[in-house]
Amino acid sequence: MKCDKLDSGVWECVADGPRDPVTNKRNQIRRRAKTKAAAKKKVEEVILKIETHGVSAKKNKNLSFEEVAWEWLSVYTLGKVKASTLRSRNSSIKILLRYIAKINIDKVDGRTLQNILIDLDSKGNSVSTMENVKVTAGMIFKYAFQHKMRIDNPVSYIVVPKKVLTVEEIENTTIEEKYFERNELEEFLSLANTQGLYLDREWFYLLAFTGMRAGEMCALKWTDIFFDRNIIRISKTLDMPNHNMRKYELTPPKTKASIREIEVDEDTMDMLKRHKLMQAKIKLSQRQRHADYHDENFVFCRTNGYPYSPRIIYDRTIRILKKSSIKKMEGPHIFRHTHITMLAESGVDLKTIMNRVGHGDSKTTSEVYMHVTEKMKKDAPERLQIHYGNILNLPKQG
Repeated sequence: MKCDKLDSGVWECVADGPRDPVTNKRNQIRRRAKTKAAAKKKVEEVILKIETHGVSAKKNKNLSFEEVAWEWLSVYTLGKVKASTLRSRNSSIKILLRYIAKINIDKVDGRTLQNILIDLDSKGNSVSTMENVKVTAGMIFKYAFQHKMRIDNPVSYIVVPKKVLTVEEIENTTIEEKYFERNELEEFLSLANTQGLYLDREWFYLLAFTGMRAGEMCALKWTDIFFDRNIIRISKTLDMPNHNMRKYELTPPKTKASIREIEVDEDTMDMLKRHKLMQAKIKLSQRQRHADYHDENFVFCRTNGYPYSPRIIYDRTIRILKKSSIKKMEGPHIFRHTHITMLAESGVDLKTIMNRVGHGDSKTTSEVYMHVTEKMKKDAPERLQIHYGNILNLPKQG
């Protein structure tokens, strides 16, 4: 290593680093510092980085986080990734770019990333948004590490700020808020019958008595309905970016466990048979009006044949809730939890319930199930009194 004191008073040290693995060209490492020892140490650190990790500061000098982020996304897109997941990753990248777009990829540290999450939290972003940002950043920096752009992944030690519930919030939040009680379900379905819009009755009865997701229901085709066996097959879900009906996408369900067949009661199947007959009449009249009629055999479709967006199901759910006395302003997922309570109250075991609703592992399913079964245990003495009251009332001894 050669070290010289420059006219400016600083020291400059130069040494040969590992040759370029592709061109075999000589690679000189040159660093400056106020002292000879400091300049020498800088050169040694750079050489160690290259020898140990293959990271070249020279190559990464003008490589910004923004460039690497979009490069990673282009590679990530090549995998079997759902359109909704890609939108989420894209959104997280745009959030990160607000903070570190032009910073060199090898200069972003864990403290900077932690401060980004703290700032997002202070601005009222949800935990799920911050989790997505952290996961996306982790993938980008892992890509940078694998491709010798930096020597580590700075996301490893950052944490997502969690909202601390107040005592009042804890005491006022109960598991019952995750599902409809029997009287609430009866009120909701009654309103869907009397004040619902087109298809409300069919949608909400199906959600309540099958436990399927709204996206799974929107993706149903008549080939998934087996009237001879009273079975509905779940093999796909519907994604509709920006709620544009002409740009929908059918994708595999949320998880492998979500691919399933659901046994359905006779009343629900009869309701679907009546709907199919009505739909056939509408289809016959509308095909002449719509030159671009979308004939893809959807169970629930518009007059032009295109499917509905899961967002429509959400809006319809809120619409009926606002007409009711029910205080729970939840989306259609509340019917899944309600279905779980109905099965638990009927004595169905947890594993069977999870198979039916397509959950390989779900904290919410387990919580609802345990709550209902514990409640049933507490109600056991009262049930005994109702059903076997005359036997328990022993004659008094005289």
